[in-house]
Amino acid sequence: MEQVSPKDRFVTVYGRKPVLEALADDQLAVDKVILAENARGAAAHEILDAARRRGVQVQRATAHRVKVLAGNGRHDQGVLADVVAPKMRTLDAALSGRTLPSSVLVLDGITTPANVGMILRTATAAGIGGIVVPRRGVASIDPLVVKASAGVAFHAPMLRCATAGEAVHDLRSAGYTVIGMDGTSRTTLFEAKIPGRAAFVLGGETDGVSAEVREHVTSWVSIPMAGGVESLNVASAAAVLCFELVRRGR
Repeated sequence: MEQVSPKDRFVTVYGRKPVLEALADDQLAVDKVILAENARGAAAHEILDAARRRGVQVQRATAHRVKVLAGNGRHDQGVLADVVAPKMRTLDAALSGRTLPSSVLVLDGITTPANVGMILRTATAAGIGGIVVPRRGVASIDPLVVKASAGVAFHAPMLRCATAGEAVHDLRSAGYTVIGMDGTSRTTLFEAKIPGRAAFVLGGETDGVSAEVREHVTSWVSIPMAGGVESLNVASAAAVLCFELVRRGR
C-alpha cells in the first residue's frame, strides 16, 4: 500500500490573493494556513483575520520553509493554504475499491499548468471517473492550475501516484486496457472499439506519450484532422475524448 502524502489529500494554494480567496469560499474546507515568520503588516493581518473567522489553524514557519512547501519560490509571498480536495485519492486506493471507474485519463508529461487545469475542468464536467495526475512529470496542482480549471481542481476526481509509467502498469494489472492518443494512428477515436474498462493516455505538449508509458499501451487512437491542421492542443484533444465518451454513454 502506497503511503499517502499531503499532496494526495490537499490542493496547496500560495500567495496572498489565492489564500484569501480560499478562506473566503465557504464551500472549501481549508485544513491549515502556513504563514512566514517574517510576514507582517496589513496583508498578514488580513490573512490572520480571515483564518480566525473560518476557524482555520495558522502555523508559522520560516520563509524558506514556506517556499519549499509551496514549491514556488517566486510567487508564494510568504503564505500558503492546504485546501481539502474531497475527491482526491491515490490511484492505489481507487484500484483497491469495490467499484472501479470505467474510464480513466492518465496525464503523461503535461507540464503547462493551463492545460492541466483545463483537462481537470473538462474531465470533471464529462463525469470521467478518475484523472491520474502523477506527482512527477506533470505540472503541480497549484494556483495556476486552479485558475485554469476555474476552481474545479478543488473538486476533481484526481488520482495521485508517482509517475505515469507506474500508473499504466497498475491500471493494466487491474484489468484496464490502456489506449494512447496519437495523431498518426489509423484508427480514429470515433470508430474505435472501447472496452468496458479503459485508461486513456494523454501525452505531453512537446514529446507526446513517453517511452516508459508506451510499452504498456495496448492500442492507439487518433482524432481526425482536416484543413492541414496537424493536431490539437492536448487540452482540446482531452475535451474531444471526454465528450465522445459521454456520447457513448460512458
